[in-house]
Amino acid sequence: MTSFFGSVFWLLVTLGVLVTFHEFGHYWVARRCGVKVLRFSVGFGNAIWKRIGRDGTEYQIAAIPLGGYVKMLDAREGEVDPALRDQEFTSKPVWKRIAIVAAGPGFNLIFTLAAFWLMFMLGRPDVAPIVTAAPHSIAAEAGIQPGDRIISIDDHAVATWSDSLDTLAYALLGRVPLPVTVRGNDGRSRQLVLPLNELPPGQSVDKYMDKLGLDLNPVPPIVATVLPGKPAAEGGMRGGDRIVSVNGEPVADYVQFQQLVPKLAATSPQLHLVVDRGGTKLPLTITARHESLDGQPVSWVIGVQGMPREPAIIQYGPWRAMGAALQTTWDGTTRTFNMIGQMLSGKASTNNLSGVIGIAQVANASASMGLPWFLNFLAMVSLSLAILNLLPIPVLDGGHLLYYVVELIKGSPVSEQVMIVGQYIGLALLFTLMGLAFFNDIHRTFLS
Repeated sequence: MTSFFGSVFWLLVTLGVLVTFHEFGHYWVARRCGVKVLRFSVGFGNAIWKRIGRDGTEYQIAAIPLGGYVKMLDAREGEVDPALRDQEFTSKPVWKRIAIVAAGPGFNLIFTLAAFWLMFMLGRPDVAPIVTAAPHSIAAEAGIQPGDRIISIDDHAVATWSDSLDTLAYALLGRVPLPVTVRGNDGRSRQLVLPLNELPPGQSVDKYMDKLGLDLNPVPPIVATVLPGKPAAEGGMRGGDRIVSVNGEPVADYVQFQQLVPKLAATSPQLHLVVDRGGTKLPLTITARHESLDGQPVSWVIGVQGMPREPAIIQYGPWRAMGAALQTTWDGTTRTFNMIGQMLSGKASTNNLSGVIGIAQVANASASMGLPWFLNFLAMVSLSLAILNLLPIPVLDGGHLLYYVVELIKGSPVSEQVMIVGQYIGLALLFTLMGLAFFNDIHRTFLS
């Protein structure tokens, strides 16, 4: 239940911040273009709070938090007081109407840049892009070895696992061979190609990642601490020892070692280990004990602790942070448009769409990771809102901009009948998109 309420809370925070910023863009530019704003609403439906400002605008928070709107004085919605006709929306030049409509997505882009800039200033904690590959997986067959560090993907340098994951996720949508440069434990770089074209069509990125078989940042099988008085200490193990094998089974990473100890000790507590100590292979015999260690459930233990994952943090000064924010925004924009194009062409599955439930889950997860990660999440959602609203779909900002471009070309406004038909088409498309995203959320959350 904590996760549920946390997801709901951070979803409301996310929508509240981004919707307010988007609608404030419309409001601010409308006021400066001389248009009277009747209502500024965050949310739809009945108001749960409202007040009238000194400018005569009604400000409200409504019960349904999935959006918002700015209601302007508009002759298409009823009679306009002759004294206020110079403040009416449709009486304004078309370039002013374009500016008012474009201001919402524009302010989302401004928010995206600001959030990324602050994130890079604060520093986003991450882990190094060190990987291993599951046996018989696509990554393993491509040549990924335990402890490989990803240097670049598709000629784009990566410094953290998150950088790698973002690039991989978009490449998986297209299912084309992906060049990767890695550096092994021996310090040598290797050029590999992940044959993503072998993946079956029509699946989500999550399923593709499972088939790819990359394990993020495995912990090396190195003992950091040997607890005094425990079996490992009694058997001669020391901090810094790299575990090579247990009972003849080779060990690739510390997680595998943690799984092998109880599995093998259940058959015979006496374990035969080989460790690498300063380049010399040493055999050790350690007798595991069936007990609780550090308050954990009773299990077969030998009394050692592994090394932490290698940390990586991206943090810049103000000027470089702005450059990184601009580049990240540009990369996110091009990737989003590429994804839309791939979905429309059928190359990428619509299973990758996420709705309110998915956004709520990611909001809660990113908030639990700290402010820089939540800022990263807000920036990406804000960018998605900007791009979505600019699509030429009636009822969205992009649809209105399309009408005004047509008006500029033909010299007169689009007919009311065309706008009504467009409204119905736009609503149908929008509800279809929302329904598909909601279905995907339900399937991922409850049926997968």
